[in-house]
Amino acid sequence: MNNLFLFCRAGYEKECAAEIQDRAAEIGVAGFVKAAANDAYVVFQCFTEGDADRLARELPLDTLIFARQMFVCSELLSDLPVDDRVTPLINALSSLENGGELRVETPDTNEAKELLTFCRKFTVPLRAALKQHGVLLANENARRPIVHVCFLGGTKAYAGYSYSNNSSPFFMGIPRLKFPSAAPSRSTLKLDEAFNHFIAPHEQETRLHSGMNAVDLGACPGGWTYQLVRRGMFVAAVDNGPMADSLMQSGQVTHYREDGFRFEPKRKNIYWLVCDMVEKPSRVAELIEQWAINGWFHEAIFNLKLPMKSRYKEVTTILRRMADVLQQNGLHQFQLRCKHLYHDRDEVTVHLCLRPGSHL
Repeated sequence: MNNLFLFCRAGYEKECAAEIQDRAAEIGVAGFVKAAANDAYVVFQCFTEGDADRLARELPLDTLIFARQMFVCSELLSDLPVDDRVTPLINALSSLENGGELRVETPDTNEAKELLTFCRKFTVPLRAALKQHGVLLANENARRPIVHVCFLGGTKAYAGYSYSNNSSPFFMGIPRLKFPSAAPSRSTLKLDEAFNHFIAPHEQETRLHSGMNAVDLGACPGGWTYQLVRRGMFVAAVDNGPMADSLMQSGQVTHYREDGFRFEPKRKNIYWLVCDMVEKPSRVAELIEQWAINGWFHEAIFNLKLPMKSRYKEVTTILRRMADVLQQNGLHQFQLRCKHLYHDRDEVTVHLCLRPGSHL
């Protein structure tokens, strides 16, 4: 197995491909990409045996912007017999042993989603066969490698594994979040996913707790403010447009009808700054830089809207420039992370923590 399979959003194969080529080269792994538009996945084929496993171990999934999930895999298994798909999959996975979990998946496309019912049904006999052959343990184990089978069609699949400490915990790399009926817009799911992605579960009590002060730039109608309010925070919601009455009635929101690019916070003990404005990504980045240099927040989550072309180049250029600007202004301990989250579309979400490890 010397390929690396990466799930991504359909339409972002070029970005995922460019990123894995760059990141693999950084750690001395050479290879080439196989990708097609709107397939929702990329396969990186390594030139040297063992390098795909090295990427799975040494390249943190969390640092990849456009990949939702990745696993080491063999070549594409084609023409799987309809009356016995299990046997060729067992053969392809025979080098593995004592896996802790099985995931039978598909790419996230409308066409492939039709396979999901088959995948669910097929998981049962495949799991039993893998246990019988020692590829899977008798009982699930979250510390052992995850066995992946990704069907591209009824008779085509990639089979392989990922390491549980460098893998998405979600099926197909997709978190399943329920839209809260009280939220004023579906954009609320973007911030909910961002909090769960960037803030480890064991740190959420100290970094997302009641009583914190927060600012939401471009808040109208309140999708992101809702996530702050439901966590018990007091929010300065900045937008010339109206806010949802339900949020204003909470007693936790102060609405400033101002331009988010000109607003200055009235208090200096702000923990969270959030921003989801439809603006040029470079302009939003400069705004966050200004707030960071002034020391007006502790952590920030903001979205960068992506251009139609050169999306990977644009994002990486902005992130590098932000890091340079912060360092040049005396900020050296910050943590800057970026992800194309499931609930994002033509945008990426960025998390900036100015003082990692010193949470209030």
